[in-house]
Amino acid sequence: MVTVRTLAELAEITRSGRAPYLRYSPGPASDARHSSTDHESGLALPGLSANPLAPPAWWTLPLEDWLARRVCQYLHELDEGARPWVLSGRQVDVGPDNEPLLVDIRPVAWLDPELLDEARARYTERLNAGAATHRDR
Repeated sequence: MVTVRTLAELAEITRSGRAPYLRYSPGPASDARHSSTDHESGLALPGLSANPLAPPAWWTLPLEDWLARRVCQYLHELDEGARPWVLSGRQVDVGPDNEPLLVDIRPVAWLDPELLDEARARYTERLNAGAATHRDR
């Protein structure tokens, strides 16, 4: 697999539709041996859980801002040995967090640690990272 080094490159891949999903895991070879599991119930899911990279219709900021947010959402999984990679596949259902569950996986690219650093910086500089959903009035 190739390696994507910048948010601009990731935006280009996302716009092209070649890799509409992001996944944190040991990688495609490991994922090919089993589907995802719902960790709370222990149930096997009918596909691999992934996060869509395309922004929703209401998102009017630059695509790179959305991608930085998506990349940073699961950075804690790096501590568990996961690596971020982008993929395409066919959605067959949704997981416990309403994330797409995919089959017919086609790996596209790894995300370089430089991209992760760029995403962290952009996320904290341009967005209100970690803002609470509900505030006391």
